[in-house]
Amino acid sequence: MQFFIDTANIDDIREAFSWGIIDGVTTNPSLIAREGGDFIQRIADICEIVEGPVSAETVSQDAEGMIREGRLLAKISEHIVVKVPLTTEGLKATKVLSGEGIDCNVTLCFQPMQALIAAKAGAAYISPFLGRLDDISTDGVGLIEQIVQIYSNYPELNTKVLSASIRHPMHLTQVALAGSHVATIPYGVLKKLVNHPLTDSGNARFLKDWESVPDNNITAQVERWLAARDS
Repeated sequence: MQFFIDTANIDDIREAFSWGIIDGVTTNPSLIAREGGDFIQRIADICEIVEGPVSAETVSQDAEGMIREGRLLAKISEHIVVKVPLTTEGLKATKVLSGEGIDCNVTLCFQPMQALIAAKAGAAYISPFLGRLDDISTDGVGLIEQIVQIYSNYPELNTKVLSASIRHPMHLTQVALAGSHVATIPYGVLKKLVNHPLTDSGNARFLKDWESVPDNNITAQVERWLAARDS
């Protein structure tokens, strides 16, 4: 499963990318507004850091406007994926843009048939928001499972399930087991994936035991060993 980071914060993107696990980035108008600054320059900067899919969302609500904005956004970088809402106008825009070779991420999906029609319109990604469904006591992970199954029935659709609105690490385990192709993850949740109390305590024990080893400077030991070997 690919990991995208769901943010427009440059520092968070750069830090997460340095871990070697980030495959792409998703943004939306709310995330962009939170960071401020120039929208286009921020998207361009993100594309320079992460050489993978970067979702940039249109804000027009009519197909003509989405198509115009999508074509312009795609000129920023070859990594741009144009993000459009799952509306009839968004479907029209997806059909046109995908026909021109521009990948589209159709967002705000909340039921399986929405995912199927987005795929038929040519979406490269479908973004079901499982956390928002959980918030209203609906099975968000169940939606991911249903979409994955539907898509597997019709592989000619070539649309990837991009699980969005991830709230906690358990969501990631669940969508990975469900077969989601991608999960887009807030930076705070990404950090939680690394942490476990047994990892911390085990590492502390190793370091404590290492203190009893004579001449326990690994760098100095290796350098001496290499010098002796090569002399």
